Amino acid sequence: MSEETVLGHAPSLDEIVEDHPHVGAYLDALRAAGKPEPEWVPVVTRDLKSKRPFNFLYPVGDPIFIHVTEHEEGLFPHYIAIQPELEPEEQTLYEQVQHEAFVHAPDVEVPDSEEAYQAQIEPLLERAFKNVRKRRKGGIKLDARLEKAFRFLLYRDIVEHGVIEPVMHDPWIEDIHSLGLKPLHVVHKVFGMVETNLAFADIAALDGWLESMGERMGRPVSASSPVVDGALPNGSRINIIYSDEISKGGSSWTVRKFSDTPISCTQIAAWGTFSPQIGAYLWLCLEYGMSVFVAGETASGKTTTTNSILPFIKPASKIMTAEDTPEVLPPHKNWQQLITRDRGTDESSVTMYDLLKAGLRSRPNYIIVGEIRGAEGAVAFQAMQTGHPTMATFHASSVDKLIQRFTSDPINVPLPFMPNLNVVLIQMAVYVHGRMLRRVLAVDEIEGYSKRADTAITRQVFAWDSVKDVFQFGGRNNSYVLESLVAPKIGLDDSREVYKILDKRTWIIEELIRREQFDYHQIRDLLFDYQRRRDQALPFELPKEFRGLPA
Repeated sequence: MSEETVLGHAPSLDEIVEDHPHVGAYLDALRAAGKPEPEWVPVVTRDLKSKRPFNFLYPVGDPIFIHVTEHEEGLFPHYIAIQPELEPEEQTLYEQVQHEAFVHAPDVEVPDSEEAYQAQIEPLLERAFKNVRKRRKGGIKLDARLEKAFRFLLYRDIVEHGVIEPVMHDPWIEDIHSLGLKPLHVVHKVFGMVETNLAFADIAALDGWLESMGERMGRPVSASSPVVDGALPNGSRINIIYSDEISKGGSSWTVRKFSDTPISCTQIAAWGTFSPQIGAYLWLCLEYGMSVFVAGETASGKTTTTNSILPFIKPASKIMTAEDTPEVLPPHKNWQQLITRDRGTDESSVTMYDLLKAGLRSRPNYIIVGEIRGAEGAVAFQAMQTGHPTMATFHASSVDKLIQRFTSDPINVPLPFMPNLNVVLIQMAVYVHGRMLRRVLAVDEIEGYSKRADTAITRQVFAWDSVKDVFQFGGRNNSYVLESLVAPKIGLDDSREVYKILDKRTWIIEELIRREQFDYHQIRDLLFDYQRRRDQALPFELPKEFRGLPA
């Protein structure tokens, strides 16, 4: 299963219009303007990318629908959120219900889940509806249609994300960009950068929303503290630049959306981000305790790739993660999750450096650093020196630049320590035939340190061919990590046998892709079971040449 929205029943457009009058009203307005009716797409797929001109309507969660169409100005596709809207008199009635709900809200406990919200808020809304009905003496009626719309709007505006709720609901959105009162722009996984019909009404509404988000994150934003990084309640990362003194044109902000279900390694390989053979190589490295860094530029997919390969680590391992905002999702039961704290006085703040130093005392089997930026990088290398395999993401476009940054201020790792890091994966967002793709450009091993040349010795084992869009494996019979570090841990008398095991695991990943096994949880369970029962855990028979190999 891929990222597509999964529906138990794919309704027709007529059924949608019957159940959602606001969609029917929107389509009527299109017809009246002489515009073509959009194609109803109950399940979004990546092949829509090639179907120009765009004109698609799809659901993102009742009662919100999205119409993606070509923009009249031709700059970006237009992303139109279709949701219940109110006439002026209905808006007045909504505000009365909202006020009535606020009056009695102190009587309700703060919910800690959507289920608790429904259980606790529903009686409050019923009370608000009842009281408003009693007081109204004419005008529009508070009927079932309006009650349904009001429930959605109250939940959207008070409990969830307000104006931006449609794009927060859409699983195909990666990033959200807001510049003052301009319409939001979002990065869509299928349609690229698109311009939405969502915007804040005025500066007061925008600044009020940012202040509310800051309070909910526990990182208040104000004129005296205008720049804030944090995580929204659903885990998405937000960066806020508050007030027009700093951000001309009004406060600006960016959201990097978070998914609570990672993408599987088979899906990543099927998309071509890395090859099944690279997946098999990383599988061996992580199962047998190698330290692996995923490096690249901003928005290159480093965290997505990191999460996809974490199930390669042995299931009985104790995992310790240290992050500024929680994004890494190890599937292991014994997971110690540590988060920095940068508010308050210097004495009360907790830095990444503090987390790593404290976490080492808990004897983790694997340390995962969300992103190394400063002095905590030196602690990570100290951990590797003492036998703690480590994973991290890092901003660097090549292994040479990574080494250069680690050995310079402010990290200052001594160059002879660099071989404690075994593998560096370089991933970038690249353009191929006009399309932006994410590709692993190289996988490099750090083999040792040359005292004579005062340099780290590196070896590239995988390289991406940008012309053919394929991955070349130059490490066969030439991999230091596989032959000198992994093979002894497997117990191979002949270290070259490790390449047969690599081929076997490559075939397994390829077979899973052929069978369209992309569900993260199913792949996680299979990988964990494979590390316990080996070939018996596979749902298919291996070719003869792979049977009986050690792993």
